[in-house]
Amino acid sequence: MKKTYFIIFLCCGVSLFACKTSNPLDDNPDDKDTTNTENTVLNSDYLFDIEKVAEVRLDVSEQEWNRFLHNFDLNMSNEECILARFTYKKGNDVFTLDSVGLRLRGNTSRRRPEGTFGENHNAQNPDWHHAHFVIKFQEYKKEQLFCENDRLTLKWFKDDAAYCREVYCYDLFRRFGVYTAPRVAYTRLIINVAGDSNPAYFGAYVLLEGVNDSYLENRKKTGKFLSANGNLWKANWGANLSPSSMENKNFGVEKIDLNPDNSQYFVYDLKTNKKQLETARTQLQNFVNNMNPLPSGSQELKEYLLQNVDIDIFLRAYAVNVMVGMWDDYWINTNNFYFYFDQNGKFLFIPFDYDNTLGTSYIIENSGAQNPMQWGDLGSDRVLMRKIMSIPEFKAQYRNYLLELAENPEYFKPESSIARITRWQSMISPYVSNDTNEDMNIIDKPADWGNCPFYRLLSGNDNTNFFKAKVKSLE
Repeated sequence: MKKTYFIIFLCCGVSLFACKTSNPLDDNPDDKDTTNTENTVLNSDYLFDIEKVAEVRLDVSEQEWNRFLHNFDLNMSNEECILARFTYKKGNDVFTLDSVGLRLRGNTSRRRPEGTFGENHNAQNPDWHHAHFVIKFQEYKKEQLFCENDRLTLKWFKDDAAYCREVYCYDLFRRFGVYTAPRVAYTRLIINVAGDSNPAYFGAYVLLEGVNDSYLENRKKTGKFLSANGNLWKANWGANLSPSSMENKNFGVEKIDLNPDNSQYFVYDLKTNKKQLETARTQLQNFVNNMNPLPSGSQELKEYLLQNVDIDIFLRAYAVNVMVGMWDDYWINTNNFYFYFDQNGKFLFIPFDYDNTLGTSYIIENSGAQNPMQWGDLGSDRVLMRKIMSIPEFKAQYRNYLLELAENPEYFKPESSIARITRWQSMISPYVSNDTNEDMNIIDKPADWGNCPFYRLLSGNDNTNFFKAKVKSLE
């Protein structure tokens, strides 16, 4: 008679119902030697273990899933959640939370996860599609966390046939001491609509830390941030941190309604202290407007930046950003970053959204060959970048960080990067084939819509291997 063990855990302030089972769907040959559940420490280190492939399963009623599909039809950008049960498995450890919120995410990448417009769930012949998801643990239970996190993002490998770009970049940020970057791991994703004969297997996904309240709390807990009560902003397209963008109309709290006409979008979207928008806006406006008139390269500017910006984090983050070829960023496209004002008032840069990297090039002519010292226009309205790079010591430190990344085998050095990616691809290869029939193979190539289709990650010479080309560009 097979035994089943029922264990109650206290995880970050909430009780988790954990059951040890033997489910054929959950078998993972890479995870045979695992920590016994009784000794598992449920924290972010456990969750974001980049050398293991975990599994996330989401169980949803048919009624809720149909509501999910029709919410997409009403407004594909909606952020309405449906009720789901969340199960996380790693090796022999299984943890279940019975009330979590599930919603879609993404901009141009947002998709209907099943069928076409107006269709309900088809239990007999479902038409599954890859999509990005957000799991919100506190949507229905306000104090609920999982492994110290209040939310997680699940991203499919859109435009990344190599199944590695975002994982590589966030891992490199962490290796290089950019503790503001979100944390990342691989996972398999299963979605089960109640009543179906079989769950839907969505394949290998990116498991990504959400940038929100628990993100701040976890960095305060580890001594990285002074406080978790500061103002956290999401910077959307057009966020150049210049006086021209400091008009009151550009600040707000984003609202994505089922009715598109009622939705509100802002260049600077406040994520914390939402009832204190005016105070937070004034802080950001003062930061930019007080910095802008200070003469470039001056001692006065240098002192202001040292007092008001975590310069080392900014320079480290930007060295990684440019080495991985991130062009859809602050410096070039005024896009895809967060920032946080800590208790001491210092501005902390938070890199975000790194799927279109490592040779997937656009806007600029060639992200591999582009001079890292001239990644974007230093005469442009990206005021913070222009001001920082006008200080000789800061510019020299940025270049030193580029060289350190290129030469150190723990970071970007081509041979080491290739070995790292090869190891990850070998680890996830059994889990790539999936029920969407999309992205079924690991292929070493950039996105098809990019302007440098010749780049490879695991092969090629100084001009066609992205890692080698980027190191060469430092010359």
